[in-house]
Amino acid sequence: MTVTWLYVPGDRPERFAKAAASGADEIIIDLEDAVAPHHKDQARANALHYLHTNPGIPTQVRINDLTTQRGRDDLAALTGAPGLTAVRLPKVEPTTPLDTLDVPACALLESAAGILNAAAIAAHPRITALALGEQDLTAELSLTSPAALDHLRLQVILAAAAAGLPPVPMSVYPDVHDEQGLIASCTAGRALGMFGRTAIHPRQIPAIRQAFRPTPEETARAAEIVQAATEAGQAAFTLPDGRFVDAPVLAKARRILTLADRLADPGPPQDS
Repeated sequence: MTVTWLYVPGDRPERFAKAAASGADEIIIDLEDAVAPHHKDQARANALHYLHTNPGIPTQVRINDLTTQRGRDDLAALTGAPGLTAVRLPKVEPTTPLDTLDVPACALLESAAGILNAAAIAAHPRITALALGEQDLTAELSLTSPAALDHLRLQVILAAAAAGLPPVPMSVYPDVHDEQGLIASCTAGRALGMFGRTAIHPRQIPAIRQAFRPTPEETARAAEIVQAATEAGQAAFTLPDGRFVDAPVLAKARRILTLADRLADPGPPQDS
């Protein structure tokens, strides 16, 4: 159950080990936006060296746009690399050559064309997850309305669910010093049906875990439902307070307890 992903620039290999020790469930070595053009070849080499020497650490690599030669070269170099859980594909649109993929891929939808074709992209057999690139998306559409952004998020959430993919994680929160704003943003995303978040600094990891951890009240209600189901010994029943419980309600309660247990430790604090 992946809750946190942490980006690390591919041209800063001295940060790879710190990222892996940050408490994030998975790290993302970035070969795209975080790397200047004249450093991209070295960044790819750094990523490959890390994957071959640290194969036990879950790692994604965000490659360059697959419609470019550099992106295709990134993909060819990474295919078969040990420790690679998925490539992260930027700017996925209908023109992206997904049929060339030989590895699992997370598709980043960062444009109007990507959002409008979310269902077809999600249905591709090599796509294992969808995510949003909200910085690019809001810039293209000149969006300033949170409601408008939520509308776009819901389209991707529906596309992922319909294709049987995992819940859509939230995009990065750009202010690494605004912990309360990050938690509030995560809470709002969770209410939409999003789950987990990518981070750009290790200090964001504990706040993200906190925001997606079930509250004590949610956990207590879930435990009550599971206990009552065990005692009732039947598929559907009513709690003493009148709440009806059936299979979907029980399944949700069990998921809450699993998640509460998974996120019980908020992770180590990060001060730098």
